Amino acid sequence: MNVILIFLAAIAAIIIWWLSGQRLTSKPWLETGSVLLPDHTGADRQQLPPVKIGLFVFLGVVGALFSLAVSAYFMRMASTDWWAMPVPRLLWVNTAALALSTAALQWARREAAYGSTESLRPALATGLALAVFFLVGQIQAWRELTAAGYVLADNPANSFFYMLTGLHGLHILGGLAVLAHTTVRAFASDIQPDRLRLSIDLSAIYSHFMLAVWLLLFSLFAGWANDFVDLCRTLLT
Repeated sequence: MNVILIFLAAIAAIIIWWLSGQRLTSKPWLETGSVLLPDHTGADRQQLPPVKIGLFVFLGVVGALFSLAVSAYFMRMASTDWWAMPVPRLLWVNTAALALSTAALQWARREAAYGSTESLRPALATGLALAVFFLVGQIQAWRELTAAGYVLADNPANSFFYMLTGLHGLHILGGLAVLAHTTVRAFASDIQPDRLRLSIDLSAIYSHFMLAVWLLLFSLFAGWANDFVDLCRTLLT
């Protein structure tokens, strides 16, 4: 149990570090919809937009949800009826697609800050297409596993795999709805990048977070997290 707590503490530390970096490197004076508050000098200063604060709170809840699921994963895998399932090679392709999608959204975030509509549109379209590719690839990986006999109710490892990847996929799908709406708006002839900056910023932050969650899940399925737990257990004994 101590090893699990150490592992979850490491995850929490990474999430807190990432969120603090997002706060310190953000430029709220460039955002629309921010709340103006007077500072000690009497001048107006801008805080983070309320919707961005709401996103950080939501990501904290999602992070806690996945942390609990990972904790249950570690506790359940100690049972005698646990048989590890193979990792489809397609998951490597899906991981690369999600990473490239996140990179494309970061590119779009930069172009929106510079006000470059010409580069903004292909960046958003690329990020959206790669995210859709990731979801389609995850479904295909499910089909490959079920065809090979690794069905949901066969053993707990299979159940956790489908549950965790399905939960992650649902969150990706929710982010895709916002990203698709933003991309459609970006291709409108009369839209200005300034009007899309906040939406793109939120989509990029969300994508970075979901990529981090997926890398954690992928490390579980590949067995790398198990090696980390074994290392912690060795250090504690």
